[in-house]
Amino acid sequence: MYVCICHAVTDKQLQEAISQGTNSLRDLRRQLGVVSSCGKCGCCVRDILRQSRQASATEVSNVA
Repeated sequence: MYVCICHAVTDKQLQEAISQGTNSLRDLRRQLGVVSSCGKCGCCVRDILRQSRQASATEVSNVA
């Protein structure tokens, strides 16, 4: 699904960037251009970032 229409960024691209170590909104903006034009994608981008962080934290706690 497209998250950022201005830069044609999909949720899969966001998730891929996050899985490769991009872990802040600022870094996602620099790398993919999200939240840099109209800003309407900001809430969705933050939600995806938050969900990815929570999933990572859950995986780490399950391993330990």
